[in-house]
Amino acid sequence: MANRLSQIATRTGDDGTTGLGDGSRVSKDHLRIQAMGDVDELNSQIGVLLAEPLPDDVRELLVTIQHELFNLGGELCMPGYTLIKDEAVLRLDEALAHYNETLPRLKEFILPAGTRSAALAHVCRTVARRAERAVVTLASQDTINAAPRQYLNRLSDLLFVLARVLNRANLDGLGGDDVYWHSERLKRQEADD
Repeated sequence: MANRLSQIATRTGDDGTTGLGDGSRVSKDHLRIQAMGDVDELNSQIGVLLAEPLPDDVRELLVTIQHELFNLGGELCMPGYTLIKDEAVLRLDEALAHYNETLPRLKEFILPAGTRSAALAHVCRTVARRAERAVVTLASQDTINAAPRQYLNRLSDLLFVLARVLNRANLDGLGGDDVYWHSERLKRQEADD
């Protein structure tokens, strides 16, 4: 396999444009580039999460997700090309069902907190939502396949669920449960119990 990147500092972007996979050039603030950047940031944040102690099955899932996000970025980079398939969305649906089975029902909203790995999963979730919004915005101006948007939507849900799983995994000894938002309703409910 040939090296795809033979030179990093090409200086071709000094004029404020960047190249797409089809050879065309667009402004660095183009909606397509913004969506690609958000997906890249999400992949990088997942890389930070992977630097934490994690259950083996969660680690394996996140590594697969990183590869799929790279494909998603590639699809965004090549207008009209398809790299994210329905099977990738289905894998996320299956993971959501699997991990949701193990969790108690939520009593209230939870805060993005707890163990470091859970908090990082919440950061990934928020970046996934931003990437999804960027893809939706791009789709309002350009033709985009449905799978990338669906993938990011499912992924943000899965990252929320994984944050709950990681709090319970308690690998750093600082977690054990969700961190609930203390609303007035919850205070009244606890007082009645």
